[in-house]
Amino acid sequence: MHSIRTQFISFIVALLLILLLLLNTYPLISSRDAIFEEKRSSMSAQASTAAAPLNGLERLNRENIAEVLRYLDLSGYSRVLVTDREGNPLYDSGSNALIPGDVATCLTGKTVFRSSFSEEAFVSSIAIPLSAQGELTGALYLTENDTERAEIILGFQNRIRVASLGIGALAMVLALLFIFLLLQRIRALVRSMRVVAEGDYSYRHVNKGRDEITELGEEFNQLTERLQSTEEQRRRFVSDASHELKTPLASIRLLADSVVQNENVDPETMREFVTDIGKEAIRLQRTTEKLLTLSRLDDGAASPAERIDLKRVVEATQMPLRPLAREKGVSLCLALEEGCRVLATEDDLFHIVFNLVENAVKYNVPGGSVEISLHRDEKQVTLQVSDTGIGIPEADRENIFNRFYRVDKARSREAGGSGLGLSIVHDAVLAHGGSITVGQNTPQGSVFTVSFPRPSTEEET
Repeated sequence: MHSIRTQFISFIVALLLILLLLLNTYPLISSRDAIFEEKRSSMSAQASTAAAPLNGLERLNRENIAEVLRYLDLSGYSRVLVTDREGNPLYDSGSNALIPGDVATCLTGKTVFRSSFSEEAFVSSIAIPLSAQGELTGALYLTENDTERAEIILGFQNRIRVASLGIGALAMVLALLFIFLLLQRIRALVRSMRVVAEGDYSYRHVNKGRDEITELGEEFNQLTERLQSTEEQRRRFVSDASHELKTPLASIRLLADSVVQNENVDPETMREFVTDIGKEAIRLQRTTEKLLTLSRLDDGAASPAERIDLKRVVEATQMPLRPLAREKGVSLCLALEEGCRVLATEDDLFHIVFNLVENAVKYNVPGGSVEISLHRDEKQVTLQVSDTGIGIPEADRENIFNRFYRVDKARSREAGGSGLGLSIVHDAVLAHGGSITVGQNTPQGSVFTVSFPRPSTEEET
């Protein structure tokens, strides 16, 4: 497996090679092509100028050809060749006795231009047909060796190579420096991840710059912060849950030991012990059920939501709560509007209403009241539970939905509360897209307001 450094270096080297290759080829090719076109134009013009007086000759021979060429400026050409229509040389200023193949092509009536570049010179040639009175009489062939242009091209090429090596070396140094700094930042982020992976959730990565790696570091810090918060909640939850379960278990064990150690226990005392054990078992069962409900909500393992008539759910909670209300001397008042349907599960709605009303009854005063109202508007359905009880201090209101949180711990335990009911309400409301708030009732007590979005038209059908 290749490291990211190797991949970066390989990519940059490949990119530099491509750029240097283009830099060393494209300008030279463009320059050569420009010179080739210039040669074609100039040699075509000079060849046509030279061919014009030769076309006026009725018969071509060495003497009259030499006489005509004497007045023409063809000194820049390394070879001037004139042939008859069979390709036999009539005039040749060069030392090479071979007749080029372009001459044979030219004798078919075509003008042939050829140019090539070597390390020493531009070698260009042109062959143009000669004619008199509409008949082909021969061919004119010109050859040029341009060393001056070749030296310019070669010098330009050498300068480009030197510049390319310098640019490549500088770019490579800068690229290596950039890669080193980039990898240093990535390594620092990896070290931070390892620290957090070892369990130090309080550690925060130090971010520098304003780029994607900084953004990644900020996301990492936010994730670490959430992990720290989750870990703290988990530890607190385990501690509180252990404490809550330990209390009834200790009571059950103490009562059971008392029964076992006292052999001569009268039936009445035995009945009291067993009754107390039953109460603690019920308390333990309720706490366990609430923990399981919270675990289900945390896992998101809720049943599919349905259109539920919230009024019917509120009415269903009254039967198990009215005996408790009579025992506490608290009256229940209902003001429920028709057509208050929400998308949720019936079990979750029952838990929400039951816990809110149960708390309102438990922490009320003798002769107090609990009002349960339900109404709807175009956008939402609102459930409100208000009581005339002991109320909740403003400093505690932001914490009452935390698990195992109690405003008055002694009174909560006396009332049989576990500190989980409002947490279940809060999580169940949020799970179905709702919201919950708590405020002060007038003249005393608390008001809990739960709002759910109304189903859309498609969801209601």
